[in-house]
Amino acid sequence: MIRRRGFVAGAVGVTAFPMEVFAIEEERAMHGLIGRMRAQPGQRDALVAILLEGTGSMPGCLSYVVAKDPADADAIWITEVWDSRASHDASLQLPAVQDAIRRARPLIAGFDHGQETVPVGGVGLHR
Repeated sequence: MIRRRGFVAGAVGVTAFPMEVFAIEEERAMHGLIGRMRAQPGQRDALVAILLEGTGSMPGCLSYVVAKDPADADAIWITEVWDSRASHDASLQLPAVQDAIRRARPLIAGFDHGQETVPVGGVGLHR
């Protein structure tokens, strides 16, 4: 969609919805992240263990999945769904999350894929 002059121009033309409507919907929207992280060689299991610690105490987190990449012995995929962007941002300030980040940093070689998403539903995603 292309936003123009306070309206949204889609594939079939201009839809007469003021931009304020979309701002309100976006504010209420779930927030998602999908990314591929690379561990230092031979450190994937240790990194996975750190990423999975304390994930049950993140308010607003609807889904947090850490998966090993079967094609790369050092890669990890992380998929997150939050009830809002604000909940995700707030989680980064939690002491347990700050501690996990501190301990994980030396084991991370980098990130090679990352994407924000706007989840709309699915199995296990109940609001």
